[in-house]
Amino acid sequence: MIGDRISTMQESSQQQAAIESTRQWLEKVVIGLNLCPFAATPWRQGRIRFRVSAATEVQQLAEDLVEELLTLQASNPADCETSLLIHPDVLHDFLDYNDFLDLADHLLEELDLAGTLQIASFHPDYQFADSAPDDPANCTNRSPYPMLHLLREASITAATANLPEPDAIFERNIETLRRLGMDGWQALIDS
Repeated sequence: MIGDRISTMQESSQQQAAIESTRQWLEKVVIGLNLCPFAATPWRQGRIRFRVSAATEVQQLAEDLVEELLTLQASNPADCETSLLIHPDVLHDFLDYNDFLDLADHLLEELDLAGTLQIASFHPDYQFADSAPDDPANCTNRSPYPMLHLLREASITAATANLPEPDAIFERNIETLRRLGMDGWQALIDS
């Protein structure tokens, strides 16, 4: 009984730490560097859901992903615009994580949510194809923990409708991170 309570408190403490690190990253990096020009509004309005998965195996994470996709789809965008599924105890290896993204896309299809929701990927060791591991451009998708960002397609369409060149966001982000450099990135993360 006491051991169960201690275990639950530790899990809760670890989950809170993962959420707090992710909140700081979102505020300092994603919003602070304006990597996502439409993240600030749902952030200020408290419409970003943070969920920490206790998964230690890929199958558990897949089940949590299905649950989170259905939760986001069923929620009112005025209350919950987007969701971050943080999974600190599984898929530490970026190549394994990258392989999991195929399963994640398959789950979207199976749930008939492709075209309604999409999944963006973030990982502490994120690396774009054909880039060097120390290329600052990779930092556009580097997060404190492996996570899956669940987004509403309609929200993306609405948010980009008034941007003159929405496709230029990606290139601008790469330029921003390359100007910052790896030393600047590390200083930002450590601050």
